[in-house]
Amino acid sequence: MAVETPLKTSARRAGRGPSAATGRPRRRPRVSKVWVKVVVALLLVVELYPLVWMFLTSLKSNSDYLNNSTWSLPTSWEWGNYSEAWTTGNIGLYVRNSLLAVGPALALILLLGTAAGFALQIMVWKGRSLTLVVFLAGMMVPPQMILLPLFTVYFQTGLSGTLWPLILTYTGTGLPLTVFMMATYYRAVPREMFEAATLDGAGILRSFWTISVPMVRNALLTVGLVEFFFIWNDLLIALTFTNSQDLRTVQVGLLNFTGDFGATQYGPLFAAICINVFGTLLIYLFLNQKVMKGLTSGALKG
Repeated sequence: MAVETPLKTSARRAGRGPSAATGRPRRRPRVSKVWVKVVVALLLVVELYPLVWMFLTSLKSNSDYLNNSTWSLPTSWEWGNYSEAWTTGNIGLYVRNSLLAVGPALALILLLGTAAGFALQIMVWKGRSLTLVVFLAGMMVPPQMILLPLFTVYFQTGLSGTLWPLILTYTGTGLPLTVFMMATYYRAVPREMFEAATLDGAGILRSFWTISVPMVRNALLTVGLVEFFFIWNDLLIALTFTNSQDLRTVQVGLLNFTGDFGATQYGPLFAAICINVFGTLLIYLFLNQKVMKGLTSGALKG
């Protein structure tokens, strides 16, 4: 005959002992996992609903947007808003100008920032710590303070009326953060590899291009994507240095997106916004995994 001990009695009362009918241990309901799924579902709704609303609004007519509720569905699906935004609204021209400004600036930022990070962390020379502090000090300078002096310099050198002010300004403002991030990533690269390459007769340039750049390619992709979004979504610098409609970037073009007689055409406007937003969103979704690898590659040293 089984003897009831105080330990068994307390375990049964606490719900941790075996069931009287089945003799199996009771299982607690997994309430925590249910709450996690609920929270994730709510976050998905919060993230996706504005995108869905923006897309549906881009298919409305102007009268439909002004007369009906903001949350109502389109009464007629105006797919022509996208063609009107691309042609009449000149969104195609604005996208081209943005690409012409962002492309060279991003290439210069990555090239100079990677070379500076390599020189500050891998090469040994006097004053490199002070140089890194100078680069970090550039991150604390507000862009609003340098716009007027730069505008004067660009005007006196004859660069106004071109995209070069945007390219040079984006490069200068993007370098401090890039140098800091690339120097951080280079700390995780083993020095022994560069020492072995030096013993084999490799120079500085060969060590940089053939050894260091392939090892930090995920970091380059991550930093490049971060800088791309910063530059692509810029409004202040582009609004300051673009003095004609032919030089407007996407953000400046959306700010001045009007139809005939200065009236705002909301359907083509939201269509242009969708082209801008979903285009950059596809870029991020396509490069998502590589970005995650780049974010974690500099976390540990080894």
